[in-house]
Amino acid sequence: MAGTAILTPEGINSLITATEASTLCGVALCTITKWVREQKLSPAGLDERGRKLYRLLDVAKAERATREKARR
Repeated sequence: MAGTAILTPEGINSLITATEASTLCGVALCTITKWVREQKLSPAGLDERGRKLYRLLDVAKAERATREKARR
């Protein structure tokens, strides 16, 4: 895909923004917000602009739990 940035986190404990999380999971940004509201995902910090950051591992766990629930 030309023009599409590929995210390459530095490890499973990398901190990523909600936008990056949505891109990695292939879901809409509002889905990440919903996971936070439903307490399936919690921010792990803030970046220099004040945006919430999430651990890559936590994002992966939230995505997996959501996909497994959908398969029932």
